[in-house]
This record gives sequence, C-alpha cells and structure tokens, in this order.
Amino acid sequence: MTGFPLKTEQLSIGLIWLFHVSGILGILYGNAEWFIASTPLNLSLSFALLYLNGRTAKNFHWMLLAGFMVGMITEILGVNFGWIFGNYNYGEMLGWKVLGVPLLIGANWALLVLCTGAISRELAQHPVSRVLLGTAMMLLLDLLIEPIAPQLDFWEFDGGTAPLQNFIGWGAVALPLQLLFHSLKIELKGYYYHNLYLLQLLFFTILLLKLNS
Repeated sequence: MTGFPLKTEQLSIGLIWLFHVSGILGILYGNAEWFIASTPLNLSLSFALLYLNGRTAKNFHWMLLAGFMVGMITEILGVNFGWIFGNYNYGEMLGWKVLGVPLLIGANWALLVLCTGAISRELAQHPVSRVLLGTAMMLLLDLLIEPIAPQLDFWEFDGGTAPLQNFIGWGAVALPLQLLFHSLKIELKGYYYHNLYLLQLLFFTILLLKLNS
C-alpha cells in the first residue's frame, strides 16, 4: 500500500496527457468538431483525477467546496444580473446548469484554484507572492479561453467580446480564493497539478491558434 499514491499519480498524469494530446492531435489533424465537443468529458476526467490525488490533503475538501460554491455563486450573479463579470450567457456545450450556469464551471473554478495554488506554493516563498502568482495564473488561462469561448459554445458576452470588467472580476474572485488556499496551508504533493495546468495552457493555446487561423 505504500506505493499506492505514487501509482495513482503516475496513472492520473498519464491519463490526462493521453486525453489532452489526443484532443490536440484530433483538432489539428482529425475531426476537430468531435474533439472540441469532447472537451467537457476531458474536464470531468481531470476534475475526478484531481479529487483522487488530493483527497487526503488537509483542508482539501474545504477548499474544493469553497472554490466550487464561490465560482457558482459569482457566475450565477453574472449570468442573471450582469454583476462581477459583465453580461453573458452560457451555451449548451458544458452540460447541466443551475440558474443558467453549468455545474462544470463551478468544478473548473475549484480545479483552477487548487492547481494554481499548488504550483504557486512551490514557486514562491512569500505568502503575498504566492497569492499574486496564483491569481495571475488563473487570469492567464481565462485570457486564452475568452476569445474562443463563443466558437466552442461555452459562453458568449453581449457584443461578442469579453469586456475589461470580466478580467477585473476574475481577479477580484481569484485573489481571495488564492488567499484562502494559502491561509489553509494546503499541501498538495506530487506533480499532477503542474501537468494539468500545463496541459490546459497547451490545449487552449492550440485551440486559439486553430480557430483563428
């Protein structure tokens, strides 16, 4: 049993590389529409493996719940009232919704906070630096996704382009979540989180280049 965590991590990293690389190759050289439509499955698998790898860490479940609930509540306020992020609506690609917001979006907020928190904890020493780095990493991924979100039927802002308010809102939500992560002193061991964040950067960068070429 002493080797179980390592084997779980290795299998998890292998699976996310397989799914993401398959998606990238499929989009570039195969049936792009089919592989793009499989993005929610990829995200669901990534979230499930994140839980499997991090579930034993102290305060992991509290942070997972906080990330999910804060993400869902802020997105519900955005979709229904135009608060925080601006005026936008979700498409059908991301599946089941609660008050107009897909449950996968709440899961993605939790996933991003945990991944970027784990990485920034290792890359920076000072608590403030960790919080700012984690927030910046979350914003970077949003910057990559926003231009192609309407084409993927993820979400679309009124006018077709994400306003400055959206990015300010992202920072305003991401920063306290990062502060909570580091205040709880969550230690997520291993490299699953690093690999997942890197793969999401690669995946959406390639999608951005493909859809705008």
